Amino acid sequence: MSYDEQEFDKFKIFLKEFYNKNDDNLRQAYDRSLSFQDGMFDRWERAKRLEFGEGTSIYNSSQVFGTVTVGENTWIGPNTILDGSGGGLSIGDFCSISSGVQIYTHDTVLNALSSGKQPTRKEPTSVGSNCYIGSGTIITCGVHIADKVVIAANSTVTKSIPSGWVVGGSPAKKIGEVVFTDGEYSVDYTKR
Repeated sequence: MSYDEQEFDKFKIFLKEFYNKNDDNLRQAYDRSLSFQDGMFDRWERAKRLEFGEGTSIYNSSQVFGTVTVGENTWIGPNTILDGSGGGLSIGDFCSISSGVQIYTHDTVLNALSSGKQPTRKEPTSVGSNCYIGSGTIITCGVHIADKVVIAANSTVTKSIPSGWVVGGSPAKKIGEVVFTDGEYSVDYTKR
């Protein structure tokens, strides 16, 4: 298929002008500048198309594979990977899934080591409600994160996490607890 170079150049100019105007509006209204795809496409509309819960948003740069369910009022940041291809991924309500988080339901470690003789490992993975997952975190297949869990940035989570724990590191270990006192939540790093 051939195309008219002049028409293509006009289209590029139109896109650039449209993006720049939109970027100016974002900077003025929200003091932010986003990549083309994240700035141009509505996060809440994408979440609705994916049948995620009411009030949930997901950046356009995020990748979604297989069966992924997400509850209400969850924020899914840019450049995330939500892999539900190995048995389903579920994420609860009121979670913050930070930029660059990767959550998996499959891995090909044994398949690669065995020259394809062993199958790909597939297990469902879940994140409860009211969880904070820090930037750059990787959650491996088969892990279940309970409610009210905090995971520090750049952690690798290879084991399930009970409710109220704060974990960090690679592999992630308990580094504190979520505390509820006098009607307020806090994080206590002395409870290891």
